[in-house]
Amino acid sequence: MVDAALAPVLGARKDGTAGVDSSRDLLMTVLGEFVLPAGGTAWTRTLLAALGQLGVQEKAARQALARMEGRWLTRERVGRETRWSLTPAATTLLESGAERIYGFGQSERTWDHRWVVLLASVPEADRQLRYRLAQGLGWAGFGATGNGMWLSPWREQEAFAAELVERLGVQATSFVAEVGALGSEDALVESAWDLASLRTSYEAFLASVVGLGSEAENAAGELTALVHQWRRFPLLDPDLPRELLPADWPGTHAAARFAELRSELQPAATAWWTATDNPAQ
Repeated sequence: MVDAALAPVLGARKDGTAGVDSSRDLLMTVLGEFVLPAGGTAWTRTLLAALGQLGVQEKAARQALARMEGRWLTRERVGRETRWSLTPAATTLLESGAERIYGFGQSERTWDHRWVVLLASVPEADRQLRYRLAQGLGWAGFGATGNGMWLSPWREQEAFAAELVERLGVQATSFVAEVGALGSEDALVESAWDLASLRTSYEAFLASVVGLGSEAENAAGELTALVHQWRRFPLLDPDLPRELLPADWPGTHAAARFAELRSELQPAATAWWTATDNPAQ
């Protein structure tokens, strides 16, 4: 399950769609990849340099910092320089986001071939309620088959669905079931999730990281770009059991490649960050 509050950390808009690659989005990735593990603080010059490696101009980088001040960052003047610190709320969200981003796809879950089925009908006229229900269930990886029926292969998601519909005041019924003599699990997946589009996204990710590795001259920039591209997959991918995915599913390879490249790039990138962010003399 993904908490909707993690949307900006995972690179999505409030409606759950993928966000654009703005300077603010890139800064969010830098905060999670470098500032958080380095103690939660950084000099302006370090942040500008990190964003500069991603092609962000100084003016845009400073504007991004200004927009993040308040909820995400606080600033302190130290002589002629400015030291930025993560707020407690930002630290909590970035820690949760890091767990999702770095752990996603790194271990296989055991499935008992049972499905959580949710029947939740909302009047067509109440579009706002329909949207909130769809957004919440989508965050949790549920797929919609139409006529108010939602599916998840993970039984623990029933508790989330129950809490959501109760909070929204939606009348619903849930049950756990197996596919019987009629129909198939593959047909359910095809009707509830757009795996073709997800496949395209994974293939694009794999193509974009060709050539990355430990010898990259711009290790900090390359690492940030890598994480920035990967961080959306916990939202895009419903994390279906391996049994429900095609044998040549690219998400498996993409997750392994992400972990491998991050491990290779991290030492040089971290060394660059530490050297750049030394306190002003």
